[in-house]
Amino acid sequence: MISRRVFTVGGASVLAAPCIRPTSAQSSAVATMSSAASALEQLHSLSVLVRGETVVSTAFRGPPLARPAPIKSVSKSLVALCLGAAIDRGIIADIGSRLGDVAPSLIPRGSDPRVAGLTMADLVTMQTGLERTSGANYGDWVASQNWVENALSRSFVAEPGQGMLYSTGSFHVLGAALAEVSGLSLLQMMRTWIGTPLGIDVPAWTRDPQGYYLGGNEMALRPADLLKIGAMMVRNDGTVLSKDWLTSSYIPRTRSRWSGLGYGYGWFLGRADGAEFALGRGYGGQILCVVPERQTVIAITSDATRPARSGGYFSDLMLLISRDILPPLRAT
Repeated sequence: MISRRVFTVGGASVLAAPCIRPTSAQSSAVATMSSAASALEQLHSLSVLVRGETVVSTAFRGPPLARPAPIKSVSKSLVALCLGAAIDRGIIADIGSRLGDVAPSLIPRGSDPRVAGLTMADLVTMQTGLERTSGANYGDWVASQNWVENALSRSFVAEPGQGMLYSTGSFHVLGAALAEVSGLSLLQMMRTWIGTPLGIDVPAWTRDPQGYYLGGNEMALRPADLLKIGAMMVRNDGTVLSKDWLTSSYIPRTRSRWSGLGYGYGWFLGRADGAEFALGRGYGGQILCVVPERQTVIAITSDATRPARSGGYFSDLMLLISRDILPPLRAT
């Protein structure tokens, strides 16, 4: 059964406004996607926005929709939006700006000369070439006394710009660099540049021993707030971020060796049901999927204590999107 909070038109519940009725195709699409989502026992909530209207917003299990949910590494995609906002404002000259010019105080003494030459593009695409801080290395990294220094003091295992090495440390350095050059904390940037214009309350999250907010993990937002961010990206009207930045974000710059998806400026990129999408992906199965040509945004929250590997639950979520959400919506 579809609950009262599942299908909405124009922001109001259909059952609360009897004069507005979903078409049979819309009702069928909602039933299909809701049934498929509820069958995934790791999935907590599904929210879907189409052409500016929320058509599904329900929590099948886990915390209520009104409570901010951990979005894990979807945070990386939001830090990338802050980089775009900084470039739009002229705080950073361009994506090719070097770390040594943007935030020289972050460069560890005696570091490899290549560290200062890392560009904002290297950081936001995770192509620094430095040994990763994610995966098996994550625990030791966050246990260190200086997360930025630790990330930038690691050995180069590849040349910068030569391929994606998934690493939260790259985004943490990016967030710290943005803080240094702007004079704002990453939290202030998120609230001022992204949250306030979109009507989103951004809670504070984890900080490192030097006080820098963790770039690339541990943010929490309500599913409805994720939809607002996705809707801004679909509109791409230049009011929050420039059209140039969002358009550039959707161009593949590298590729994930695990999922096979392309990767742009903070977003995984691919196709589903014949449409291109940009995807923020977080541990456990946290998803913000933006499908501009369909004017569709999909937000999924899941159990953040369990993995969502590319060959496991994440694959189930991609099938949910490509088979059970986008095709039925296309028919409405």
